[in-house]
Amino acid sequence: QIHLVESGGGSVQTGGSLRLSCSASDYMFSQYSMAWFRRVAGQAREGLAAISPSGAALYYGDSVKGRFTISRDNAKNTLFLQMDNLQPGDTAIYYCAASWRLPSNRAELAESQYDNWGQGTQVTVSS
Repeated sequence: QIHLVESGGGSVQTGGSLRLSCSASDYMFSQYSMAWFRRVAGQAREGLAAISPSGAALYYGDSVKGRFTISRDNAKNTLFLQMDNLQPGDTAIYYCAASWRLPSNRAELAESQYDNWGQGTQVTVSS
């Protein structure tokens, strides 16, 4: 069971940037498909970005495409999410997720595809 710990959340003003990190405990990190999700209070968890084990394939949700960038450093067992041009609507708890199995085609951002989750980190964007 891979253990995930997010960091890098905080409070920024509209238009600002944050970089989230997700540190993984498993030395097999490079074999996992990884993703970022977020949850706004009272709403379902939303898939934002996903990355294949090698980092060659990237997937983005429409709400963050062009503003957020997912990446990974397999040598350091770390997943990243660079978030630029943040808006108040981006305020949420952000989670990283891992899957040992490759997600189904076109389901890379589906919550059901991932079975390992971090505890989340809060991001607050003020206007």
